[in-house]
Amino acid sequence: MNKILLEHPLPNNKIFQIVEGDITVENVDAIVNAANSHLEHGGGVAWSISRRGGDIIQQESDAWIKKYGEVSHAQPAYTSAGEMPCKYVIHAVGPIWGDGDEDTKLTQAIIGSLRVASDLGLASVSIPAISTGIFGFPKERAAKIIFTTIEHYLGSNNDASLKKVRLILYGQSDSALYLRFWQNYKKNLL
Repeated sequence: MNKILLEHPLPNNKIFQIVEGDITVENVDAIVNAANSHLEHGGGVAWSISRRGGDIIQQESDAWIKKYGEVSHAQPAYTSAGEMPCKYVIHAVGPIWGDGDEDTKLTQAIIGSLRVASDLGLASVSIPAISTGIFGFPKERAAKIIFTTIEHYLGSNNDASLKKVRLILYGQSDSALYLRFWQNYKKNLL
């Protein structure tokens, strides 16, 4: 069972949460997949999502690529969620550390994911710590970008349907790390 570790309400009645658990069991409108630009779901979070959701996710991803081509950082793709409790999977392409301009690319992936959720009229979305696994993005640096981008997006889009964004972290060590990063992030804003 997923556990809410932090809930941060914003003045416009929108909520940001940090949650420890498994993104594939999230009971939200959409989850975000940390994808590659070809939507080949062979490893990491993408593999877990594709395995749990079933073959339909890869089939719809292949159809997306055939119709639209490679997925960019700023323009995520989306598919149904197959057998998972959510309705959609938003496939965000995060940067590979060392490819250049990583901060901008991560920001674009987060904003793009939130925009797709809003465009679909969704109220809730769960996002993993994009690019911090096999793509090698430093976790503290990613955390600051993720926190800033989500807070800014939720705070500046009062009319959007999106009301709740959950950052899902797998395992106690990452959860503790991101809670510490959150405390430092908020302290530095004061």
